[in-house]
Amino acid sequence: MIRTSDLHHVIRHAHLFCGLGGGAKGFNAAKARHGSLKAEFECIGGVDVDAAAIRDFERLTGVPGTVLDLFDRAQYRDFHGTEPPEEWREAGVADLHRAFGHKRPQVLFLSAPCKGFSGLLSETVSLTSKYQALNRLTLRGIWLALEAYADDPIEFILFENVPRIATRGRHLLDQITGLLRAYGYAVAETTHDCGELGALSQSRKRYLLVARHAEKVRPFLWEPPKRRIGGVGDVLGRMPLPGDERAGPMHRVPRLQWQTWVRLALVEAGKDWRSLNRLAIEDGVLRDYALIAETEWRSGPLGVLRWQDPSGVVAGRSGAGNGAFSVADPRVAGHERSVQHGVRRWNDPAPVVTGKMLVGGGPHAVADPRHQGPAKQSNEFRVVPWANASRCVTGAHGTGQCIADPRPGLRRETGDHYLTAGHYGVVPWSGPSGAVSAAAGHDNGRWAVADPREALPAATDKLVAVIRAEDGTWHRPFTTAELAALQSLFDPEERAELDGLSDSAWRERIGNAVPPAAAQAIAETMGRTLLAAWSGESFMLSAEPIWVQPIAVAASVDVPFLQLR
Repeated sequence: MIRTSDLHHVIRHAHLFCGLGGGAKGFNAAKARHGSLKAEFECIGGVDVDAAAIRDFERLTGVPGTVLDLFDRAQYRDFHGTEPPEEWREAGVADLHRAFGHKRPQVLFLSAPCKGFSGLLSETVSLTSKYQALNRLTLRGIWLALEAYADDPIEFILFENVPRIATRGRHLLDQITGLLRAYGYAVAETTHDCGELGALSQSRKRYLLVARHAEKVRPFLWEPPKRRIGGVGDVLGRMPLPGDERAGPMHRVPRLQWQTWVRLALVEAGKDWRSLNRLAIEDGVLRDYALIAETEWRSGPLGVLRWQDPSGVVAGRSGAGNGAFSVADPRVAGHERSVQHGVRRWNDPAPVVTGKMLVGGGPHAVADPRHQGPAKQSNEFRVVPWANASRCVTGAHGTGQCIADPRPGLRRETGDHYLTAGHYGVVPWSGPSGAVSAAAGHDNGRWAVADPREALPAATDKLVAVIRAEDGTWHRPFTTAELAALQSLFDPEERAELDGLSDSAWRERIGNAVPPAAAQAIAETMGRTLLAAWSGESFMLSAEPIWVQPIAVAASVDVPFLQLR
């Protein structure tokens, strides 16, 4: 503790397995108050094995970070499957002192690697020596911190992880708890939703172990309210449309396979891949959808008609890029049960932001209502049913005034003008055209061509597509910048920038991060408890509103051991 005055304190915090610094950024923003006492927070350093993450940590916190491998030799060997290089050495107490600028923290925050406890990992794989070594890394990190400050213990040690650790990692938690109690700490376990702590637009359930040094911090209890979880549109609506160059490379739309775009467009907002089961399939293809083309810019370039809607007039230049000459074809094959193409509604919260947020792996797409396009392009990706009314009749040559007529073609006889003049005729690519006349039009002769150059992409071709779904929105994956904003790492109006140029690396670090808004709530609860302890109070029961009820209880109730099962 630094006391700048009798009423103003600075609480130092440090971070093990700090990642890109989301937790540290939140702690830095925290302000604590108890009676006339006030406190702000100062970060004294962070430690992580990922050099790119440390560069992000320094960018987000303004404090130097330290690249440091906390494995012991046996853990290194089990995790990597090989002996460490000659220059490698085990980290020790002195390394932590250097990493934290030879200052003692009042709060130590750990968000240790959680892959071994994640529900995305099978039970069998989680028990392999590789992931068991990763799990034991947490225990070693806590032991190093306890040893480093054994003469003057840290007031609070907080360990954050996935909720599944309470069951799959029970044996490890029992060891950690026993170690902490041996060093004089009262330990409690709790779970919380980061969305409720920080008023996020995602629901992110997490586990938190709170270790309070019993001799330095006496018990206190407050009863705080929860905060509302918002919809994704609350955040995304404040950002530029995806792909806007001004928003930087992190806001680019992921390139997905063509078949994935089609599947996303067919998933109902708020549902996932199981929504595709409602589609009728005949002979291995979707029965009620097909792709057609359109003509002029004024008639809806890149327009997609609904399967049951009429097509536009077939013209001599019917391309997907110059009219509504596409259709939502339901005959594309369905998808495996193991892959979820979930699409979130605009006003619903996001799922938990992880490092592996692929559109095929969960509800990681959004029904974006903003991509409406100008009125003159209102046929974009429109699919019109046979039974529907026609669009407004205008003087322009549009393609929305024709219909996919399911009836057999009308019979014509010799001498019939339509039979001999070649109305709506289509010339093959290798054949000659007729004499070009001043009145040549798509509906009065052979003035259309079968152009082989405008083929649909192959199912596995990767591209960025804008397909207007049946609900009138653009079903698309979250951009990397949007995931960072949902994690509260950046303000939506702020240009998101992290180290490197790899979306996969960015997403992994973003998914592993503690949301700063949630970390701020945790820090302010810890800060208020510390201020009460430093003021000499031994117990207080209060209904004053603070944010974090389960964490406040875990930090304050004087119990020998509260275990979550």
